[in-house]
Amino acid sequence: MDASLLELIIPIAGLAAVVFAIYLARDVLSRDKGPQAMQDVADTIREGADAFIKRQYTTIAIFAIVGALVIFGIISFVETEDVADVPRLAGLPIGILPALAFIVGAAASMASGIIGMYISVRSNVRTAAAARRSLVEAVQVAMRGGAVSGFLVVALSLLGVWGIFTAYQTFVADVTVREAPFLIVGFGFGASFVALFAQLGGGIYTKAADVGSDLVGKVEAGIPEDDPRNAGVVADLVGDNVGDCAGRGADLFESTAAENIGAMILGVGAFAIAEVAGWPTPQAWIFFPLVVRGFGLLATIVAIFFVRGREDEDPMNMLNRGYWVTTILSVVGLLITTNVMMNTGGVVPSNGIPAWIWFFGAGVVGLATSVAFVYITQYYTAGSWRPVKEIAEASKTGPATNIISGTAVGFETTFVTAITIGIALFASHWLGSQAELTNAAGHDVGGIFGTAVATMGMLMTTAYILAMDTFGPITDNAGGVAEFSRSEAGAREITDRLDAVGNTTKALTKGYAIASASLAAFLLFSAYIDKVNLIQTNRGEPLLESVNLANVEVFIAALIGAMLVYFFSSLAIRAVGTTAQSIIVEVRRQFREMPGIMDYTQRPDYARVVDITTRAALRQMVLPGAVAVITPIAVGLLLGHEAVAGLLMVGTIAGVLLATVLNNGGGAWDNAKKYIEGGHLTDDAGNVIGKKTPAHAAAVVGDTVGDPFKDTAGPSLHVLVKLLATITLVLAPLFIR
Repeated sequence: MDASLLELIIPIAGLAAVVFAIYLARDVLSRDKGPQAMQDVADTIREGADAFIKRQYTTIAIFAIVGALVIFGIISFVETEDVADVPRLAGLPIGILPALAFIVGAAASMASGIIGMYISVRSNVRTAAAARRSLVEAVQVAMRGGAVSGFLVVALSLLGVWGIFTAYQTFVADVTVREAPFLIVGFGFGASFVALFAQLGGGIYTKAADVGSDLVGKVEAGIPEDDPRNAGVVADLVGDNVGDCAGRGADLFESTAAENIGAMILGVGAFAIAEVAGWPTPQAWIFFPLVVRGFGLLATIVAIFFVRGREDEDPMNMLNRGYWVTTILSVVGLLITTNVMMNTGGVVPSNGIPAWIWFFGAGVVGLATSVAFVYITQYYTAGSWRPVKEIAEASKTGPATNIISGTAVGFETTFVTAITIGIALFASHWLGSQAELTNAAGHDVGGIFGTAVATMGMLMTTAYILAMDTFGPITDNAGGVAEFSRSEAGAREITDRLDAVGNTTKALTKGYAIASASLAAFLLFSAYIDKVNLIQTNRGEPLLESVNLANVEVFIAALIGAMLVYFFSSLAIRAVGTTAQSIIVEVRRQFREMPGIMDYTQRPDYARVVDITTRAALRQMVLPGAVAVITPIAVGLLLGHEAVAGLLMVGTIAGVLLATVLNNGGGAWDNAKKYIEGGHLTDDAGNVIGKKTPAHAAAVVGDTVGDPFKDTAGPSLHVLVKLLATITLVLAPLFIR
């Protein structure tokens, strides 16, 4: 098979994923919506989510337009002063190309978030209705609803990067296949920019509503979760969609976009070697990341049909079955792609093993890392294992010991995270170096490209992982719909089981996102060095060969990078606390002034709580978002391009580890509460300790502490890590000045 022919997989797989997503959407939307009481609740949730998304993305769109204008001005001013032969669009300044890419990336990222939310608010009621009949049917409805988001987000990312790359090559004079990856970096920056604010705003909304409604309803009023007497419960259910669906959709969109572009930039180095050596289709080294992602999409389409099982089976086993099908088929796709596209024209390394085999091994390392993080996260956040049981046991002696135990579990998770990432980077770099790709300057290109191949291998399963992630809020909402509409006990029992599984799938998606961010951070850091050296070469200046932490400016920048991670997290967590306080005050007021709420003779004012939460979340997202964008720019302007490299390195390391603590610690706290609610905790005499006990109240407190950790600050750190890389890639010419 010819490598040029294999490149057709990119548009074919992207379009096939879109068509399949439409098929799944039609299937889900054709399902039974249950009795009118269920439909009324679902309509209220949908209206609240639609209103928030409209207001949020209007605000973000304004920020994005301003950002595009700033990029246009900076790049036009800086690059035209020093580089005379830069590509232009119809004679316009060079800044138009990255600015246009930024706008396209921002628009596609917004579309991803809206799509994720749109289908989830229509799948929840259908999942609740299916739970009245069958566990298996409920799992399939929720998973297919989540898969619509997964396929469309990944397909938009793939088609977006491929489309803008192709457009720049086709319609812009003098843009070569070698230059185009550097010109489309703005696409990744636009996606990261939108994802940061989407994740922040949605995360603040969902967790403030969750904390406020839980503390007043479950702890103070002693009523069940999602009880219709709680004025904050609709805002809580809306939050599941705007945070966990819209926010995560935008998050993983920018992950795949930024990491694809970073891998393509590193592919330019291999392209240069292949071109000089006269190997067949040297551009295949640049297109490789997109082809691999295309095979991943096709593998996921097949895997969706394997999500099935028995009524008495653990729902997590059904989801894992599909995940394994995706992984195995991805290995096959990776084998085909590396064999065909990494054609060295018969030249074999001195070790006698063809280069493509080494890169195939690096890709398998990435896939294995994905599997490892899925199960590591399950271990730390599922109720079947020691960490969650340990937190539940600590709840017997009160909230303080619950919080101490949960904090310890969160910190503990960094050990296995760091070791796993370190092994993955070392192994993929070593495997790539065995291909013996050395450029004219004598630098090893193969090792760095091996880490890029590993990252792309890991991202092959993104569509399925995102489907499992969206499964979580859909089932959470389904439980709320069932409780709110006072559905029969059997349906509520099934939705409770699915909700516990959904907590685990949401947690493992965060683990997956952290792992991909870790591998991608090294990839994007290397891409930043390549961008700096390209500019230095054009200007006849010395290349950046290494980053010297003993340099005081670099050390200061590294210190600021670590500080940014903690300060940003503080702002995000404080925003949740401030917003939650407003909700608590309002819910308490309604209980006090409307006594008929408790006997169902008065209806709570849900709309007022939704409005308070919406306004507060949008207001609170601005400061942490602005700090994240402004800090690397300020460091670059004041301390220079090498200092920015130090900020990237240390900021990434600190961000990955702190996000691990927040994500896994918060997930463990949440499932410790559900472990107790499920009747699994007993006292020394063997008596069950369940709901409405001091241990359960302690676990609820721990859960509320973990809420802003796992659903606001932690996921936002994933975006921050990649935003640092994309913003510095785009503005590198400014820092070199």
